[in-house]
Amino acid sequence: MILYHGSKKIVESPEIRIAKYNKDFYFGFYCTLLPEQAIRWATRFDGTGYLNEYLYTPNEHLNVKIFPEMTEEWLDFIVSCRLGHSHTYDIVEGPMADDTIFNYVQNFVDGKISRAAFWELAKFKRPTHQISFHTARALTALSFVKGVEVRDEE
Repeated sequence: MILYHGSKKIVESPEIRIAKYNKDFYFGFYCTLLPEQAIRWATRFDGTGYLNEYLYTPNEHLNVKIFPEMTEEWLDFIVSCRLGHSHTYDIVEGPMADDTIFNYVQNFVDGKISRAAFWELAKFKRPTHQISFHTARALTALSFVKGVEVRDEE
C-alpha cells in the first residue's frame, strides 16, 4: 500500500517528533492514503512543500488500532490524545479531525458543545484519512519511495 506524507522537506527517514500540541492520535509520524490531503499538509503555510511517498508493509506483530469511520470510540480516543494522554498502539488509522473538525472537537472538550452537537456539525465534512506511526518499530513498516516538490494550486 502506498502512503503519503506532506512536509516542508523530503523525509527519507521518518521519525516521531514531539510537538507543542497533541495531535489526533497523539505524537507520531502521520501519513495518509490521499495524496491531495498530503499536498494540503505540505503547502499549508507558504504554498510550497514536498509530497513524500512510502510503501507501507503491514506487520502482524505490531499493535494496530483502526477506526473505519468517525464513531463515539474514535471521538473519545481523539479527545484523550488531544488532552495529552498517550496510548499503547504502534499504529493508529482512521478519519482525521481536519481544521474544522478539530474546532468542533476542541469545543466538545471545552464543554462548549454537546456530543450530539459535535456529531451534527461533523456529519457534513468531507472524508479524510490518516495513519500514524507511534513507535520506532512501527516506522520499520515504511519504505521511502520518493519525494517531489508540490505547490498549492488554489
